[in-house]
Amino acid sequence: MKKIRNSEDILSSGDVESRRIVLHIADRTLDRLDSYRRITSIMRMEGSVLHIGTRSWDLSQKRNVYLVGAGKACNHMAMAVDHILGDYLTKGIAIVKILEETDRFNRTEVFVGGHPLPNEEGHRASRKIIELVEQSGPQDLFIAVISGGSSALMSCPIDGISLQDEIDTTDVLLKSGAGIVEINAVRRHISALNGGMLAKRIQDVGAELIGFGISDAVGSPATGDIAVPYAAYKSTPIGPDPTTLDDARATIVNRGVADRLPKTVVSYLMNAGPEAETPKAFPHNTYFLLNTLPDSCIYAKEVCEEMGIPAIIVSSFLEGESRDAGTFFASMAREIQTYGNPVKAPCVLLSSGEVTTQILDSSVIKGRGGPGQEMAVSFAITAAKTSGACLLSIDSEGTDGTANVAGGITDSRSLKLAADKGVSFFQSLREHSCFEALEAINSTVFTGNTGTNLCDLNIVYVPALTEGR
Repeated sequence: MKKIRNSEDILSSGDVESRRIVLHIADRTLDRLDSYRRITSIMRMEGSVLHIGTRSWDLSQKRNVYLVGAGKACNHMAMAVDHILGDYLTKGIAIVKILEETDRFNRTEVFVGGHPLPNEEGHRASRKIIELVEQSGPQDLFIAVISGGSSALMSCPIDGISLQDEIDTTDVLLKSGAGIVEINAVRRHISALNGGMLAKRIQDVGAELIGFGISDAVGSPATGDIAVPYAAYKSTPIGPDPTTLDDARATIVNRGVADRLPKTVVSYLMNAGPEAETPKAFPHNTYFLLNTLPDSCIYAKEVCEEMGIPAIIVSSFLEGESRDAGTFFASMAREIQTYGNPVKAPCVLLSSGEVTTQILDSSVIKGRGGPGQEMAVSFAITAAKTSGACLLSIDSEGTDGTANVAGGITDSRSLKLAADKGVSFFQSLREHSCFEALEAINSTVFTGNTGTNLCDLNIVYVPALTEGR
């Protein structure tokens, strides 16, 4: 398999037949989503002329060409641009989550930022990007590559708010049960780069901006022709920000976190005037949208059809508590296998979105894990009643929560396998130690950096009930 690196270990236990089907679907889907593949399909150089989809730029007319980027898929996005531009690239700065041994850059300096919590290296890289912009002018071109995770990786709080304040703010919001839109509403309004502020800086010096983006926002429509510039591009450091100061304030109030957030952050947001609002339009920038969140389910469904397995997309809007989602999909698998509702087995259920794990008291945490792993463990508890049912739940960029794995995979045999090894799935959910529980039964999914970032991808295979099961 190209993307899932520990498939042999995963197939050494549990319901091997069901696991093999689910792994194959996931691997082929991730391969199709790889941003290096997406960018190189629409971008090329012919002499001094840069072609991107339906647009062209003569780089001999530019004084400098800069590459800047951040995000969990930034490795592959930045490599594609760096490799294609060659000597026409003046300088690049990319902020990634994980630097892989196979990553190769020519003129791009790479920094390993922090995610989900910002770190000093990401902050240092962000300051370098600001310096690069400040020395630029109307004859310069910036090509920006941005994917999900840029809010934490491109960490540069405004004056008066420290890096530690931003780290603490992110930590509190992630554990509050707030959705990503709520979290971003706060983070963007205390940032010197996010929420469109990088694009504003480039605009202010008169330079031109071309942006490549991957949208992991729940609710984004599926991509169309990626060779055509995308007029409705929003959010991230390089696009207009649809969130407002009022949204940020509402998050603080609705999630009841005012007493846990840094005082500097609460005071600033509650008292900021209209001048502190993020930019809402960039009519002169050119954007190309490579993938959006629904694409993963669409591609996975096409893979299933090629395999001759009926598949339905349950939802590309999946949000809420991860363990509840696991229980729901296990219950749905049982309904399908027992009564054939809403579709007959064998079949595949697909979903994407961004489930979360609420942790109000950090003292209960006894291990590592993430929403995908908690979803897989929760699924296993209920799926023990549905022979052969199997769920893979991963964060499509390759890391889930605090563990260096993409997520987890469980099936109808997983609960017993864990119990035979003295592992309690119930306890692992209570103590948020699902990584250790899944690792004990060869059920974590390791990909490394995948080259995409479309939040969660969940694949459930439900076999027909036969005498062999």
